[in-house]
Amino acid sequence: MAKERITFDDFYQAQYGERWKTLKAAMLSQEEDKTTIPGLLAPYYMDRTSIETANLLPLDEAEDVLDMCAAPGGKTIVLLTRLQGKASLVSNDRSADRRERMRRAVSQSVPSSFLSRWKITGHDASRWGLYEKEAYDAILLDAPCSSERHVIQSAEHLQDWSPSRPKRLQALQYTMFTSAMLALRSGGYLLYSTCSINRAEDDGIVSRFMTKHPEEAEEIPVSLEYGENLDYGSLVLPDKSRGRGPMYAVLLRKI
Repeated sequence: MAKERITFDDFYQAQYGERWKTLKAAMLSQEEDKTTIPGLLAPYYMDRTSIETANLLPLDEAEDVLDMCAAPGGKTIVLLTRLQGKASLVSNDRSADRRERMRRAVSQSVPSSFLSRWKITGHDASRWGLYEKEAYDAILLDAPCSSERHVIQSAEHLQDWSPSRPKRLQALQYTMFTSAMLALRSGGYLLYSTCSINRAEDDGIVSRFMTKHPEEAEEIPVSLEYGENLDYGSLVLPDKSRGRGPMYAVLLRKI
């Protein structure tokens, strides 16, 4: 007898119970709360919580900063406007097409005076820590994730979805997370974020690392408007945030 296929709805209904109905409706809505960053040459519109998340990474003492999975570039733009060329920023993405999109977005939006210490790379983020250990004071890892709001709005992506997809992503996310910790200097900060509603991709990744390496990092409490506190970090969901998100964020300091 063939095993019954677990659907997208089955998977998230199991996590959210009765709330899934309203959360699904909010993710299907096109009414997203977007804004742009002040002081840009041209507006670059982003979810308000994405901007808020990128602002959580401490940069006051940073000399070397890494945006590990940077394209299409929104959070890199936030970091560049905060750094204003006073520290180096490496923006990385493996996809050449996505890197080019990011390059265009930054060049159209960010004053050239902020770009003197900015570099784009195309490395494998999951292996970064093997080659560049303890090289950064601050790292943003906005990890590839299930991105359910985009999936649910696309009949094609919804048809292709299966439970194996989040499992593959969790393996990738954890590898990237550990790689980021290796690349971070002692006392440095890692901001881990996703746009997933799947907790296994959010605080589940952090919990796994902290269980295996309890002496290597400590959580620094952060606050997101409309954020719901998880075991680690905070998750903004669009059904209770006027359309913002989904967005998960957690800040860790390497010991």
